Amino acid sequence: MEAILGTSLAVYVAVTFVLMGFAAWMTGQAVALTWKPWWQVVGYCSLLGFACRFLIFALFEGTLLSLSGLVLDVLVLNAYGLVAYRLGSVKKMVTQYPWQYRRTSPWSYRERGGGETASPGRETL
Repeated sequence: MEAILGTSLAVYVAVTFVLMGFAAWMTGQAVALTWKPWWQVVGYCSLLGFACRFLIFALFEGTLLSLSGLVLDVLVLNAYGLVAYRLGSVKKMVTQYPWQYRRTSPWSYRERGGGETASPGRETL
């Protein structure tokens, strides 16, 4: 396992999933809340993957040039970032435009129908 990850499993989980995973989650949220496109999350999280590999190397004497470790870092962090981006963009759409969209699940929203109002019991003029 250490040959694939470039470090021990405990260090990999702590740095990649916890520390840098939080950074990737916040990156996805920030990109969604500033109305940027999803592909920017991929770019930013890929850079976080390089930073993650460097932290593992510098702090825990892991392998810096571990290609499999880098690929796994980038994939995990992009997954975190893209999930956060989707959840953030759905939240942004249904809270900013409640008269036009309604949430159908944490992952999706739908345009409101003709007679459907944003809050029940209120009449439209």
